[in-house]
Amino acid sequence: MDATMMGSMKDAMPGMATMDMSLMQACMDACSACEQACTVCSTQMMSCAPACMNCADMCNTMMRAMMRMQGMTPAAMMAMLDACIAMCQVCMDACMEHAEHSEVCRMCAAACKACMDACMTVRSAMATA
Repeated sequence: MDATMMGSMKDAMPGMATMDMSLMQACMDACSACEQACTVCSTQMMSCAPACMNCADMCNTMMRAMMRMQGMTPAAMMAMLDACIAMCQVCMDACMEHAEHSEVCRMCAAACKACMDACMTVRSAMATA
């Protein structure tokens, strides 16, 4: 999504007029990267695979919700951000158990951490808006 499209979304959710849309864009990008990393990691058939599949689904849902904020309330968006943060934490923890011997798990854990950070940044910005 480009800056013009992001700018037009400001009025789609009540209370978002002061939101820095570049934070939303960065979060969507992090969700997309995490979804991809988790999908790749889940194919390794290690014990982290279920967490990776769930995290990929959550990141996709979070990203899609951020792309179409119509009908969303700030409270609902914050709850979704909390859920995404929690799922990324679960996946990151599961992947870190294999990180010593799996580059894919290290990559997945790093993507989860980046997604968590981006979601926390958006959540903090929403809380102060």
